[in-house]
Amino acid sequence: MKKAFAILLASLLLFPCSLDARKSQEGVPELKVMSYNIRLGVANDGTNSWKYRCPATIGMLNAQKPDVFGVQEAHDFQIAFIEEFARDYKSVGVGREDGKKEGEHMSIFWNKKRVKLLKWGTFWLSETPDKPSKGWDAACFRTATWALMKDRKTGRKFYFVNTHLDHVGAQAQKNGLQLIVDRIDSINPEGYPMVLTGDFNIKPTNPALVNLDARMQSTRKIADKTDNRNTFNGWSTAKTDKIIDYIYISGFSGCPEYRTVTEKYADKAFVSDHYPVYARLIF
Repeated sequence: MKKAFAILLASLLLFPCSLDARKSQEGVPELKVMSYNIRLGVANDGTNSWKYRCPATIGMLNAQKPDVFGVQEAHDFQIAFIEEFARDYKSVGVGREDGKKEGEHMSIFWNKKRVKLLKWGTFWLSETPDKPSKGWDAACFRTATWALMKDRKTGRKFYFVNTHLDHVGAQAQKNGLQLIVDRIDSINPEGYPMVLTGDFNIKPTNPALVNLDARMQSTRKIADKTDNRNTFNGWSTAKTDKIIDYIYISGFSGCPEYRTVTEKYADKAFVSDHYPVYARLIF
């Protein structure tokens, strides 16, 4: 861990710690959002285990400067690490196993200097969404975290929803995503702009996305500048047909850029077994 923290300190020197929001070339404030499957910190991934690559996460955040981002698979100590070493950020979220601290968190982080949290909540992707539970044919408990936020620069309110669909159950993937779509309608009667991030564990051609595509837009598809790179790397640079991480939006006037973050940070080839994905948005 001493070596990891030495690398972390070096990365903080290389990348400025200020996480102030950037503006577009036209001077219009942009909201920069990200989805990041951080890879569970309790996994034994050898040299890619969390204790070795944790500085790379801070380096990546300092370089990319998202205003709001959702994480998947994060354990409480990973959440605490980010808040300690990227101090402009705060987060909300609960452990999926008990609704408190146990298990993976689908937390939402925001830059306190740019965004204000108004209210938030979590629901389970199951037939009983208001209590910790496993839904349909899912292998694991799955949750979605939502937050109503206010952009400090524009005064605009928006919703941010972050989730992680099941990796096994096809019905759980379909019904879980449908539940998210239905909940989006119920929590947003005002029609505020909305961002949905997550590891969906399904490819863009999966029929489970049909209802979501009818209500929201994939930033990968609509951005002025975009890419079509795989988002799951499995700790390898070999090409795979694995686009499973998404940023969907509604109510924004534009998306200048979508990007898969593949750079190296803190001398680590990968920040996770997934690449983070981000988008720049205009209200």
